[in-house]
Amino acid sequence: MADVTPIKTPAEQALAAAYDGARGRLPGQGAIASLRENAFKRFDAQGLPHRRVEEWKYTDLRTLLRDALPLATPPDAQAKATATGSGAVFASLNPRKLVFVDGAFVPEMSDLTPEAGLTIGSMAEALLKGDALVAVHLGKTFESDDAALALNTAMMGDGAVIRIAAGTALARPLQLVNFTATETSNYTRSLIVVEKGAKAVIAETHDGCAAQVNTALELVVGDEAQVDYFKIVATRGIHVGSLLMSVGRNARFDTFVLNQEVGIVRNQSFVRFAGEHSTGAIRGVNLLRGEEHVDNTLLIEHAAAHCAGREQFKSVLDGESHSVFQGKIVVKPGAQKTDSKMMTRALLLSDKAEADNKPELEIFADDVVCGHGATAGALDPTLKFYLMSRGIDEAQAETLLIQAFIGETVEEIPHEGFRDAVMAAALAWLETREVKP
Repeated sequence: MADVTPIKTPAEQALAAAYDGARGRLPGQGAIASLRENAFKRFDAQGLPHRRVEEWKYTDLRTLLRDALPLATPPDAQAKATATGSGAVFASLNPRKLVFVDGAFVPEMSDLTPEAGLTIGSMAEALLKGDALVAVHLGKTFESDDAALALNTAMMGDGAVIRIAAGTALARPLQLVNFTATETSNYTRSLIVVEKGAKAVIAETHDGCAAQVNTALELVVGDEAQVDYFKIVATRGIHVGSLLMSVGRNARFDTFVLNQEVGIVRNQSFVRFAGEHSTGAIRGVNLLRGEEHVDNTLLIEHAAAHCAGREQFKSVLDGESHSVFQGKIVVKPGAQKTDSKMMTRALLLSDKAEADNKPELEIFADDVVCGHGATAGALDPTLKFYLMSRGIDEAQAETLLIQAFIGETVEEIPHEGFRDAVMAAALAWLETREVKP
């Protein structure tokens, strides 16, 4: 049999050249260097994800990423100045901000005030120093052969390393502020370890110019810990974000993602219920118009018994926008008494908008309650007519109906401050929407 050599796209060739050129400068030696090398070999063998890869069939990154932008360089004073005010959507909550500009940690713009039980550091420095926390957890929170994640592991530069000690309840939310000041590519990797009985509220915001971002966050939720995690993406470039989470025993987590004013976004979540009697929710809202594209893909693995999970996503689509939801629940052998359900709904405001929904179940236990559902449709003309018959103009009537549609998901956010902030951001989007008669 003759050897078959896959044809590399210009972007794949550029990524290989970028890795080869940066290899000596990327932080970390020994085990970290080996981790990078093995990850890049996996990526190089698979190439950029494309439509023949089932998990990526609706977001053909090989086609969408025609050219790979150069790697970002350390931000200068002008780049840092443009990042001022980034992530302001959560300003009313007075969060502790950790600022990253073009993928690099900027300590002078960050709040590093000491707090008992909280340790904050730079991922680049942790990799250089061989940090023990990183050695224990990096790349082990949820193992996946995803090509985009492998590329992030190979190219990871900076990010946050955060440890919340056992029994600690953070006084303020943590916010990772990510701003792209230049049209380059960057690969951030963060690790957050929430130890036994600790409580934390974590937010992640992404905005800036049309860059290419491949970011990953490993979140370790310890036994009896409680974590609320929020993410808002509002960037015009290509954004691929991976959340890898391991959940301990008797723990609780709640996550929410809002995508609006974006270009191409792929949010993928890999979550493992590793300990018994834990609960978790993964929710999100997409507000899309023009040719915006958002793909939310979830893999929820129940590896322990007596756990409950809920996944709910809503999409509002105008223009020629495209939303994708792929949710897969896997119940492992022995994970009895699992209670896991997912639902996705899409509201189509245009004949040219498209929503693709693909929920899946894989169950290898016999005492579980699992289910999934998906719907897509237009605004109810009867409800709209009723509102207009009461003197409400057409634009306001549609706004009220859309607000009620997404409100079902937003109101499930347990943290009142973040719930109000997310709804305010959604209302700002609705106010700028054009209603065509």
